[in-house]
Amino acid sequence: MAFNKCWLILAITLCVIGIGSGDDDHELLSDNFYHKTCPKAVETIRKAVIDAVSQEPRMGASLLRLHFHDCFVQGCDASVLLDDTPNFIGEKNSGPNKNSLRGFEVIDSIKSQLESMCPSVVSCADILALAARDAVFALKGPRWEVKLGRRDSTTASLSESNSDLPAPFFNLSSLITAFQKKNFTIQEMVTLSGGHTIGRVRCRFFRDRIYNESNIDPSFAEAMKALCPSAKGDGDDNLSPFDSTTPDTFDNAFYQNLVNQRGLVHSDQQLYANGAGITDSQVFMYSRNFGRFKKDFADAMVKMSLLSPLTGNDGQIRTTCRFVNN
Repeated sequence: MAFNKCWLILAITLCVIGIGSGDDDHELLSDNFYHKTCPKAVETIRKAVIDAVSQEPRMGASLLRLHFHDCFVQGCDASVLLDDTPNFIGEKNSGPNKNSLRGFEVIDSIKSQLESMCPSVVSCADILALAARDAVFALKGPRWEVKLGRRDSTTASLSESNSDLPAPFFNLSSLITAFQKKNFTIQEMVTLSGGHTIGRVRCRFFRDRIYNESNIDPSFAEAMKALCPSAKGDGDDNLSPFDSTTPDTFDNAFYQNLVNQRGLVHSDQQLYANGAGITDSQVFMYSRNFGRFKKDFADAMVKMSLLSPLTGNDGQIRTTCRFVNN
């Protein structure tokens, strides 16, 4: 009997320790974090994003990508928004980000509105999380619940931005490794890659695929060559949609393209190997079932939005998203 009591006490103690050492930061986030301190924050962000996307549909993908590039580098802390200064090196000039990330002005405008309404209350990290959700929804994609209460970093990591963001030339094993490093499963990696159902990519990132790879639909390759000359440096910045069928609609055409060997960048087509790859069945299923992709994408985005948030007394609430507070 004494042994059983001791075992029960030990088990309870271990459970409490386990809970306390787990997702404490996540537990400090909530659905109604700004309900009293800035009650119109969520609606203000939503309206601004809808307006920006209606003026330029491409902005929807840009805002989604900002959130992704933020969360994959030291967590969802708005470090991606920080400008370089004489005394500070940010992430904007990393290989994946330089002359590529967009939407900073939209975030600046939202932040300015919120600072006028509720000074030093709403974080830039929360703006990014909500803007990504609202941008996808504006393009007919899913909507998901975003827990709020993140705080903004006072640091950035150029090295992590260069090393941790998946690249368009990655093969499947490199993609899996990059996502597993952030605690995503292979299935979640395939799901989040579906964000390429919207957005554009520059010629320099798909030139090698359309001229040198064999697992590509010949007519598709020829059409892309008209946009992207073979000579390096010629037309490098010419843009093409990842999904040329419905580039500004969040749907499952991205996966249909992969099944038909019409993935534009190498890393995307790696997800489907004509029935022989470990991710092929999921890609094929998504190509036939938009509802399932839509649900899975929302779930994966919730998980991504919870990557290592700063909460409580960590970090700060920046008054300008581009600079750490004085």
